[in-house]
Amino acid sequence: MSPYKRKIYLENKPRQEAWHEMLANFQPKRKVEWIPSVSALGRITAEPIFAQSSMPHFHASAMDGIAIVAEETFSAHEQNPLLLRRNEDFIHVDTGNEVPPPFNAVIMIENVEERDEDSVEIIEPAAPWQHIRPIGEDIVQEEMLFPQGHEIRPVDIGALVAARTLTIPVIKKPAVTVIPTGNELVSAEDAASVGQLIEFNGSAFVNYIREWGGDPLLTPVVKDDPEKIKAALLEAANTSDIVVINAGSSAGSKDYTVHILQEIGTVYTHGIATRPGKPVIIGKVNGTIVVGIPGYPVSAYLSLEWFVRLLICEYLGVNEPERQKLKVKIGRRMVGSMGAEDFIRVSIGYINGEYVANPLSRAAGVTMSLVRADGLLVISPDILGYEQGEYAEAELYKPKHEIENAIVFSGSHDLTIDLLSSKLKAENRSFSIQASHTGSMAGMMAIKKGEAHLAAVHLLDPETKEYNTSYIKRFLQGTEVVLYPFLRRKQGWLLPQGNPLNIQSLLDIVEKQAQYANRQKGAGTRVLFDMLMREEGVSPQQITGYEREMFSHLSVAAEVKGNPDGVGLGIYSAAKVMKLDFIPVADEHYDLLMTKSFFESEQGQTLIKVIQSDDFKQAVEQIGGYSLVQELEPLFF
Repeated sequence: MSPYKRKIYLENKPRQEAWHEMLANFQPKRKVEWIPSVSALGRITAEPIFAQSSMPHFHASAMDGIAIVAEETFSAHEQNPLLLRRNEDFIHVDTGNEVPPPFNAVIMIENVEERDEDSVEIIEPAAPWQHIRPIGEDIVQEEMLFPQGHEIRPVDIGALVAARTLTIPVIKKPAVTVIPTGNELVSAEDAASVGQLIEFNGSAFVNYIREWGGDPLLTPVVKDDPEKIKAALLEAANTSDIVVINAGSSAGSKDYTVHILQEIGTVYTHGIATRPGKPVIIGKVNGTIVVGIPGYPVSAYLSLEWFVRLLICEYLGVNEPERQKLKVKIGRRMVGSMGAEDFIRVSIGYINGEYVANPLSRAAGVTMSLVRADGLLVISPDILGYEQGEYAEAELYKPKHEIENAIVFSGSHDLTIDLLSSKLKAENRSFSIQASHTGSMAGMMAIKKGEAHLAAVHLLDPETKEYNTSYIKRFLQGTEVVLYPFLRRKQGWLLPQGNPLNIQSLLDIVEKQAQYANRQKGAGTRVLFDMLMREEGVSPQQITGYEREMFSHLSVAAEVKGNPDGVGLGIYSAAKVMKLDFIPVADEHYDLLMTKSFFESEQGQTLIKVIQSDDFKQAVEQIGGYSLVQELEPLFF
């Protein structure tokens, strides 16, 4: 039985306070190494760097021409041409040639009239030192090229080589050991059984650390055994400048890190006032700062940046890099929590002349929310959040021009949208589709509110059995929009291979108590399923799992694949990708909705061109379950 009892957070310390306390106890033992200048890209100078030679190191001609003594040409004039003799009055020089004494000026060859092989004539005087690069014009021997703490750039390497400063002292990269922990973790190369997770945080950590200028070492996974964790920490503390231990920092029954750090060292912080990222530990073992990072990836990556990047920059003696900030309009309400900083990953679209930010998943375990994020918006601890339409500042993860050129997509999910984005980028590398799978109705409302350029909709009217048009007339009155006929696709029952419950209809789902994976409210598939229930006289209470919502066809398919009693309504392509059985239920209209102004824009017309291309059509047909609708004209409302 473990001697360590579960420990709840010691505190809810403000992040800035944790920073200052950590830095106050960080006493880096910086080392200096001499490396070839040509290999110094990105390295930080340890001391001032001086030129070993002047550049140029002789008086050099800046032009092709003749070198002369300027004072002997003052009488030259159009009315009084001056005759000069080779080797007596001038010598020929090319650009970069030495200009030896007593010559002190160069006349461009275009301004020289050759009389014969040994004499030339000029009609204008030369000024002393014209067209001559004097010794040290660029670099003077012994001048300081760079101060300490300078990050070497490609142009700096050129200057170092020109000055014959061929080796330079740089700060040795701090050694940062990363220790992943957890009984459930296995390598990506190993087979992962149920209950086991791939250890991937470490791979991200070491590359962040490398990007920030550290020298990372990733250890094998350490199991949740106090003695093994203690041994790993002691070894890392003795060989590293900074130690990062991942997972085990929270308050679970096997979260031993804080106890072990208290036993073998000092703990300064256990818990910071942030969401996500609260369970951070900062301590010290044998003079080495140890940062305990939460296991959930979003919490982990943010915490790593807040604390480990700060330590690396402090070690190297450089300022932390700052990302560009942008004023954004809040597209959907974002709620914070008083007393804690909330870090919201956002997508940002440039729509109608404004930058509109919408929140992505706030779950700390959703890695793709960071992958897809255009920026990060911080809700400070002293406010409750932002309402739709308010303005805030976001820190950008992407260049602003990428955001401005992105087509913001909202609405129903389909695999062809990713394909369309790829083909669009091939057509014009500046354009891309920024997709948010919100469901048909939410996509339509995004168009109405000016939060998206493009929405995919497949809303079936139960009364008329027509797709999309009645909803547009009902909800988008007064908005000039275009409905572009896009796809016809097959919706049907998604079933585990072999259809173990022998599901053939909606009534079978009820009778056999299959576990249904539903779509979210407002999704076209949800509208279709609700219509089927009404037609069969089935209530939501009769469907096991009706209240549980998935936000894409692939999510439904993944849920069904992992459950022999599972069933869902979705598209054929999702069943095909996940290798599920598929029973057709309906052929539906999956169309693209956009404002008239976007349809007529360069982005809109490029998008239509790609949709109508043979290349895109062939790619869609290869997926299966689709047919492109190219014979119908767009509908203008």
